[in-house]
Amino acid sequence: MMAMMQFDAAERVAGQGEFGELPEWDLTDLYPAPDSPELKADIAELGARASDFAARYQGKLAELTPGEMLACIEENERIDILAGRIMSYVALRYYQNTTDPIRAKQMGDLQAKLTDLTTPLVFFGLEFNRIPEDRYQQVFTAADGPARYKPAFDRMRAMRPHQLSDELEQFLHDNSVVGAAAWNRLFDETMAGLTFDVAGETMGLEATLNLLTEHDRGRREAGAHALAKVFGANVGLFSRIHNTLAKEKAIEDKWRKMPSPQHGRHLSNHVEPEVVEALRNAVTAAYPRLSHRYYALKARWLGLDKLQVWDRNAPLPTETPRTIDWPEARATVMDAYAGFSPKLAELAQPFFDQGWIDAAVKPGKAPGAFAHPTVTTAHPYILLNYLGKPRDVMTLAHELGHGVHQRLAAGQGEILASTPLTLAETASVFGEMLTFRTLLAKTTDPAQKKALLAGKVEDMINTVVRQIAFYDFECRLHAARAEGELTPDDINALWMAVQHESLGPVFEFMPGYETFWTYVPHFVHSPFYVYAYAFGDGLVNALYAAYEDGLPDFQAKYFELLKAGGSKHHSELLAPFGLDASDPAFWDKGLSMIEGFIDQLEALED
Repeated sequence: MMAMMQFDAAERVAGQGEFGELPEWDLTDLYPAPDSPELKADIAELGARASDFAARYQGKLAELTPGEMLACIEENERIDILAGRIMSYVALRYYQNTTDPIRAKQMGDLQAKLTDLTTPLVFFGLEFNRIPEDRYQQVFTAADGPARYKPAFDRMRAMRPHQLSDELEQFLHDNSVVGAAAWNRLFDETMAGLTFDVAGETMGLEATLNLLTEHDRGRREAGAHALAKVFGANVGLFSRIHNTLAKEKAIEDKWRKMPSPQHGRHLSNHVEPEVVEALRNAVTAAYPRLSHRYYALKARWLGLDKLQVWDRNAPLPTETPRTIDWPEARATVMDAYAGFSPKLAELAQPFFDQGWIDAAVKPGKAPGAFAHPTVTTAHPYILLNYLGKPRDVMTLAHELGHGVHQRLAAGQGEILASTPLTLAETASVFGEMLTFRTLLAKTTDPAQKKALLAGKVEDMINTVVRQIAFYDFECRLHAARAEGELTPDDINALWMAVQHESLGPVFEFMPGYETFWTYVPHFVHSPFYVYAYAFGDGLVNALYAAYEDGLPDFQAKYFELLKAGGSKHHSELLAPFGLDASDPAFWDKGLSMIEGFIDQLEALED
């Protein structure tokens, strides 16, 4: 596997050491090699299938019988799988080393080539949305038709009021490779190439951000200043990227007659704007009860009148610093999963054994963590940047939850497997909660218990409060950009306003912190994605409360929820648990769990 991955000797050694032997991806389940005949053959087949599909179906969708429509959709699905497999492979190779010009070139070339090859398919969604409603209902409710696909096409038809002419849609498709995709790539490559000088040591982004969780306060402060210096030096470029992407989105939204910049995201998430607004309002109203209250406690624990930004994720003074090696991290998460259900652990096992996880920090590797589903005929891959922190164990539990969810949903097929973002965080956050509860139940030492609880509260605040603050920042940025070009200072001011509101009066903000918006990839890659984290956390907290209350057959109902993928609306998925996201009390229930943990922390003070 090592030779196939094409890492040099230094990179291979980086996977071993104080954390144990860290796993690396084996991408041969997708293709044997980047120049393999199989990859070339699939690219050629994709072009042939796309052309044939257009020749057979363009201009005829409204006339298809239910059986013919089913055959049409199934062929469209096979084309999606082919394109998805190709792009998953080259993208995963690229994320392993974004500074490798050969990998970057292959991804750029194939993005452009696949855009060209799939241009004949642009007609499908446009023409489909012009099918009269009565005909659509007739075809999609027939016994021999594509009824099982109806949820996905209902979501697609929600875009009908915002659809442009065929010519404009084709132009947007062709232009995408030099539009948002190009700016995304510029952001990724710039971020991966940044280096930070910390007391004479040159570090990458992930390692420098990791310093903000160190026990040594001087080390945390040095990391924060190093980040601020480099972000500040590059703020002009990141300002240009955000200005351009926000304006590009505004232009497309205007043509599509979108009522707000957020509306497209809500449509794709299959969630009503008022549900998101209820979530946002519940969280912002709870800032004083959650983040403001918790950080005031933390300042007392740290013996400080005011917290600096480098204290936000600092470990507690009583917490014993320790490195968690990979075998222990793996055992901790797998024990937690098995404690909930042996089936959950069984679904997670292949990730560790079959090269589905890439864990080590390596030069040029994409920062952060993700679980990429690839295609339903293959399996997901998980990327981590494992540094042995307790939070890294929780990240493993989180991404493994995504991977299990993606495996279960794959049974729906390519079109229905994809879960709306509001539900995409369900299994990941649930996996974190299982791991946390397992650790907490085993912990008897009061100091360790306090550290565990504090860590969980901070994670939940980062998931709920921080992400809703991010959402507010995006809303304000897009609204401000509608009035004209934004200077770096303009964007910095928007960032600081939401930071003051969300973190509270106990914080002082160092000069330079105003540029920390620059490194958040979601603003660039997926506008308004971030509220999905808070949605998922609130949903999981409510689900977990039902689990703790002993809801009958909870495990079976939970697996059915994950298996559903994108085949059902959130209201249908939550009904078996007696939950309703449109009820404002639903969000308060989730937030009350965080308050309960803070109550426990205050009780440990007494």
